[in-house]
Order: sequence, then structure tokens, then C-alpha cells
Amino acid sequence: MKKALLLAASLSLMATAALAAEPGAASASKTNSPDAATTSAVDHGVLFHPESATSEGSVTVEGKRIDYRAIAGTIIVHPKGWDDAASRAATGDKDAKDLADDNNPKAEASIFYVAYFKNGAPSAGRPITFLYNGGPGSSTVWLHMGAVGPRRVVTNDDSHTPAAPYNLVDNAYSLLDATDLVFIDAPGTGFSRVAGKDKEKAFYGIDPDAYAFGQFIMGFLSKYGRWNSPKYLFGESYGTPRSAVLVNALETGNDVDFNGVILLSQILNFDLSADGPQYNPGTDEAYIVSLPTYAATAWYHNKLPGQRPADLPTFLKEVEHFATTDYAKALEAGSELDPAQREAVAEKLSSYIGLPVAYILKSDLRVNGGQFERNLLDAEGQTTGRLDTRFAGPSMDPLSREADYDPQSASISSAYVSAFNDYTRKVLGFGEGKIYKPETDVGQYWNSDHTPPGSPYPAHGILNVMPDLASAMKYNPSLKVMVNGGYYDLATPYYEGWYEMHHLPIPANLDGNIEYHYYQSGHMVYAHEASLKELHDNVAAFIEKTDGGR
Repeated sequence: MKKALLLAASLSLMATAALAAEPGAASASKTNSPDAATTSAVDHGVLFHPESATSEGSVTVEGKRIDYRAIAGTIIVHPKGWDDAASRAATGDKDAKDLADDNNPKAEASIFYVAYFKNGAPSAGRPITFLYNGGPGSSTVWLHMGAVGPRRVVTNDDSHTPAAPYNLVDNAYSLLDATDLVFIDAPGTGFSRVAGKDKEKAFYGIDPDAYAFGQFIMGFLSKYGRWNSPKYLFGESYGTPRSAVLVNALETGNDVDFNGVILLSQILNFDLSADGPQYNPGTDEAYIVSLPTYAATAWYHNKLPGQRPADLPTFLKEVEHFATTDYAKALEAGSELDPAQREAVAEKLSSYIGLPVAYILKSDLRVNGGQFERNLLDAEGQTTGRLDTRFAGPSMDPLSREADYDPQSASISSAYVSAFNDYTRKVLGFGEGKIYKPETDVGQYWNSDHTPPGSPYPAHGILNVMPDLASAMKYNPSLKVMVNGGYYDLATPYYEGWYEMHHLPIPANLDGNIEYHYYQSGHMVYAHEASLKELHDNVAAFIEKTDGGR
């Protein structure tokens, strides 16, 4: 699975850009928010035409049978600035804006989705959740086939899943018991397509991407009459910064409040990424927030010196304290750190993360994610996973400084992609004559500029959408946020998400709107079945207590 590798490429790109001044305090500003009134033309395209296929199914979730209707289809969306009167010009409406007008965008996206509606449930009061993976440039096959859809593919827990045939089973932990589900493939991924002049500029970037998703969601609510349903966003990986930008744009710019935002494996401030902090010297928080995941990984692989602590969460609380106290002070001291103290910190680090003291000293107490993945199991000639460090595989190059690939991606991606291709064509009845793109390389086109709330100009440099989420929470004080993370995730370390949420620029009385859940799994917490059940139960409970008392 390359979705996290695309995220890494995006991080590297952002890390090498010139740093911008920190954006000002978040504020709700309709002046800088998208105006949907003149841009949304539901299911009306010039370059594409909407498609759909309907099927019926049932699934038993934790002992209760749920009959459902599935719709696999596409909705047409346009980039910001599109005048929907232009669509009438194609039919000969003389008063419509001319399609040849240079001020009207020529690009268009056909966004693929699969929606599951519980039979017999009143749609007006039934919650609806929009789900997507990240990348950027990833389809949503992962959440769909592994987490909360009615069917899921079975993969090995922490080792390579053998080649086909793969086992597709009813998902006893689908969220259909709590909410209707809409899985969305980002423009250009999955069965979604983009076309027209400057199509990459129109859809590949932080703000264009969020705008397209906003257009899709409003179009979907209109098409299926769900405007008065409790609404939720569920994003994984890059889907979490997308959610922050998206919920703020929909609430402050389009007057569409949401009941909740579900963040899975979050990264809102890319300054905190473990992937390339060496390219941004002087900013050491990435090493601090990654340390607990290094320790969890060493614990899992029995690389800690002495007797392994019996309880992982208790051990990690100790590591978190060290990371934010003695370790943080040592990094802050820089070149003025006393040599004896430097040696003492290196020895403590070694006792927590299982790497040799000499290696830690040679790395100046700063070990990035790729170094750790490559070196923890070096004696065995193996590299640990990035998305899920419980996984390990043969090192591609025994002399490399950092990991050359992700063993977890190599272990499960074929199962997900193969199972979905089979399922969508044979069960959902969609995809004949089409190619499904699990990932699309958008890195060469991706525009990492983002206009923060309240700013008239885009900020250049490393992305931080914490102001966006804070703005949405202040604009809608009833908005609830759920944070979910895996202890073995080095793509977006769990403590990074905790750190971000405890530094949101929000008043103290809104801190209670955020809840936290952590699992003994990795980035895709659902790849571990026990964690999948926990995730289901936690998210179902979150929806039940935030859906307006239905």
C-alpha cells in the first residue's frame, strides 16, 4: 500500500519549501471561504456524466442482522470559480455563461463513491458518515475493505499475507449499525477521474482537494435528501488534514454544521512528522513526539534491554514523560549540551528504543523514522514497517541509512486491491471496462499552499491545519472530535496527534469536545482484528452520543 509513501513524498516536498510566518489566530471568515451558491451543479457535467449501480445486501454486526442498499456511482464536481450557468450553455440556453469564457474553469471531476443505506431506517434522522483515506493520492479502498464496510478482506496480523485467493468475509464490525456510510475516492484515484484544461491545478492541492470534497458532499446531500441527517467526517492519514480544512470550509463558508469529526492516524502539523525532520534543523518536536512509538516498537520486538515491561500503555506513559522533559531539554540545549548529560540521555534513549548508544550519539540524539525502521532489527537483516511497525521484512539494502520500503504495505496491499476489484464488479455491479487506481502519483502537481482561516493570502511552506480545526470548533461549539491512533504507527505517530490536539488554539471549555482512543495496532488500526472491534465500538458510541438524541 503506497498511500503513506505518497504522504511521505508530500512531507518531503513541504519540508524543503521556504518557511512561512506562523498564521494568526483562527477565525471564521466567510470572505475567504468557498461560496457554494454559484458553483454546485449536482450531477450535471459537460465532460463527464454520472453513473450508478444499485445492489442489495445484508451483514450481521455484533449479532444483529442489517439489510442494506448499496449504490456505487459517480457525482460530477467542478473547481472553485465554476459558474453552474455554464452547464446550461451546453443545452442552448442563450442567457447562460458561455463555456468559452476564459474566466470559467474548464476542468471537471467525476468522483466515485460507494454508499450503504440501512433498509427501513428513516433517512432524515439516520446519521450519515463520509469516509476517505489520504495520501494525498490514495483511494479509499483501505477503509472500505478493511475497516467499516459490510465486507472486509482477511489479512495476516503482522506478517505477509500469501497471494490470492484472498478471503472476503462479512464484517462483523461494520459501522452500518450506527450510521449510513459513504466511501469517497479522491479525484484521480480509484474510479474517480479528472479531465479538462488545467485539471491537475484544479484538483491537486490542499485547498482545491478540500473544495472538491465539499462540493461532492453537498451534492450528495442534495441527491439523496440527507440535508437534515446527523453528519460526520471520517478521515484517515492525509484524510485528517483534509477533514480539518473541509469541516471549516463547510461550516464557516456554506453553513453546513457537522455533528462530529473522526480522525484516524492524524497529522495536522507536518512539522511534527518523523519522516524528514533533518531537513528542518532547529525544530525538534518531531523527534520528541515519535519517541513513544519507537519505544512501543522495541517493546513489541523484544529489543528492550532487561526484562520487558508487562503493560505497554503504562510503559509508554513513562516514555512520554521522558520525551517531554529530559529529552526535550537536551535537544533544546543544542551544542551547549554538557557531554556527560549527552551520554546519559543517549543511554536512557537506548534503554527505551533498543538502538545502540553509539548509534544514538552518532545521530546527535536525533533518530528519524526511516533510520529507526532500518536499524532496530538490523542484526536479523530486517526492516520494520512504517505504517505498522509490528511488521518486518528483509532489508532491501543492508548498507542503507534508512528504510527502503514499507514491509506492512508489501504484506497486505495486494489483498485489499484484489478483493476490492473482485467485489465491486461482481457484487456492486460497477467497474466494467474501467481500471481501479488504488493510488495516483499527484506529488508532481500537488500545490501545498494553504490559506488559513482569517488570512487573505495562502501560506507557503510546511502545512499546519490546526487553525482550521480550531476555527471550526469555535464557529460550531457543539462540534465533537474523536482522535484514534495506533501505538505502532510511524507514519503518523500516536503521540503526535495527542500533542497537536493539546496545542489547538481553542478556549479551555472546548477541550472537553475532544476524546482520545489508542490501540495496539498501527496506522491502519483495523488491520489487527481486536483493534478493529475496539475501533467499531468506540466510533459507534461516539456517533450515538453526538447524533442529536435520535
